[in-house]
Formats: sequence, C-alpha cells, structure tokens
Amino acid sequence: MVIVVAEIHLNPGTRDAFLQEFHQIVPLVRAEDGCIEYGPTVDCETSIGAQIPFRPDVVTVVEKWESVDALEAHLVAPHMMEYRPKVKEFVKEARLHILEPA
Repeated sequence: MVIVVAEIHLNPGTRDAFLQEFHQIVPLVRAEDGCIEYGPTVDCETSIGAQIPFRPDVVTVVEKWESVDALEAHLVAPHMMEYRPKVKEFVKEARLHILEPA
C-alpha cells in the first residue's frame, strides 16, 4: 500500500472555488483501479499546542493506493488531465508526501 498526503497551497481566497472543482473528480478517482481512499481535507482550528498554525489557503488530500503503479496510473488518468487546467489558476504550489507503512 502507498499513502499519499498532497498539500495543495492555494492563492488567497480561492479555496472554495478549488474545492468545487475538486469534489467533481472525487467519485471518478475513487472508482479507479487500486484506489483505497481519496479525499480532500482542510485545517481544523484547535487549541492543541503541537498543531501547526492554521492555513486557510491549504487543502490536504489524503490518498491510499494499492501500489505505486496504481498511483502512477492515477496521475495520468483522463479525468486528472482534464481537471488540472481547471484549477491551475487557484494553485500556488503542490507538495506530495508519498509514504508506505512502517
């Protein structure tokens, strides 16, 4: 299994528009071969001291894939190729953390 934590840093004030587009691809991604889990999350404001500062312009996508091959196929899936241009103007930077169970 491969776990992906994708941090998507957005231009200020674009989170709602980004999420509107993102939610449209979620069912398509979840139907892909090898997808175990896929969904967007946003920072939760708490008083827990160890938490990083609240980031209103970040969406974190949590993903689980059966294999690296499944993840690589996802990255070039037709719906992902169509989705990226739709959100390009919202995205400042994206970082992937690709992990495996220890």
